[in-house]
Amino acid sequence: MSKKSAYEAKTPGPDGTIHYTGAEHAVWRDLIARQLPNVRKFAAEPYLEGLGRLALPGDRVPQTAEVSEVLRGLTGWRVEPVPALIGFGRFFRMLSERRFPAASFIRSRRDFDYIKEPDIFHEIFGHTPLLTDPRFAGFSQAIGAAGLRAEPKDYPWLIRLYWFTIEFGLTREKGQIRALGSGLASSPTELPWSVTSPDAIRRPFDVIDILRTPYRIDIHQPIYFVLECVDDLFAAAERDLLADVHDAQSRGLFGPVFEPARKAS
Repeated sequence: MSKKSAYEAKTPGPDGTIHYTGAEHAVWRDLIARQLPNVRKFAAEPYLEGLGRLALPGDRVPQTAEVSEVLRGLTGWRVEPVPALIGFGRFFRMLSERRFPAASFIRSRRDFDYIKEPDIFHEIFGHTPLLTDPRFAGFSQAIGAAGLRAEPKDYPWLIRLYWFTIEFGLTREKGQIRALGSGLASSPTELPWSVTSPDAIRRPFDVIDILRTPYRIDIHQPIYFVLECVDDLFAAAERDLLADVHDAQSRGLFGPVFEPARKAS
């Protein structure tokens, strides 16, 4: 998770404000204009309700401080700028303290359609709407707390629960599949793919199965887990997640349904 990024983090000034150029504001404007119709069509109600609470600006990159002000009043969370990629240990600690780590840069026009590492658009538009809901915020904090008790060898197992729920989870609303995950909310292509494609594998939500399922970050997910009721996710926060990790480890990983990622030469 702490691999090298092609982007440099932006550092807040003395007043806590991050400076973005006019071109960077324009990228945000165009990203949000493109993605709003998609989330209104395919995203789940908890995400859409959270997006409404935040009232994000459409013409400029929001400052983390202004987003934090809304979150603090609703769930006690705040957003803190970080480099693009941080280690699992720091990530879990920040979640446990109700601090959401947000990459401070925004993608270039070259990466407008797809960027491997998270940028401020993914972090704010994708993640923070769910953090306005105390239930989802509590689930993220529970994963962080489990991570504090985990050993480094457990980190890749535990993060799968976050990946297949908060990042790429699906749920069923009124009999229809809807996207819940933040990685889906910020993706113009994977959002409709996850909900409508007959080629996507959609499996029932099961904590142990999720912990045993490998994934890649650079492709559309071939497998998604579907919550029949979002309360099932919050019930998972009450489990002994570290015991679940050890259970999954004893059973081993499922075989991947995708080709291994190619290493750079």
